[in-house]
Amino acid sequence: MKSMTKVFSIVGRWTATILFCASAIAFVWQGAFFSNTSAMAAPAATLIATSDTGEQVKKENKSFVKDAAEKVKETANKNASRVEDATDGSANPIQRKAQRDVARIEKRADEDAARTQKAIDNNVNAVERAVDSIKGVFGK
Repeated sequence: MKSMTKVFSIVGRWTATILFCASAIAFVWQGAFFSNTSAMAAPAATLIATSDTGEQVKKENKSFVKDAAEKVKETANKNASRVEDATDGSANPIQRKAQRDVARIEKRADEDAARTQKAIDNNVNAVERAVDSIKGVFGK
């Protein structure tokens, strides 16, 4: 169980990192090809960095993190019910340990999800600040 939550935590961090890098590459690429917008009919429509893109990215990634945390919780509960079935429902130390493990796993899944969502917010906000500064440079 501990290794599973660690894997989901690592996957979340990598997802946020990949998202940040892909966004940075896209913005650099866009700036190189669209620096001369005088011949374009509607240059504002072609920009990748719209104001709602950051919110959409946050929403999608946060829902992924929430789904992952719910899957971890679901798996922990399923494993606890298997332990209960294997022990014939008698309240023995093994079953109590399984219930404590479920509670601990659910708590850690919530904490990891909250940390990952905060990291997503920080990364997307950093990208938005970078985009705003790039827009400011090209706007002058």
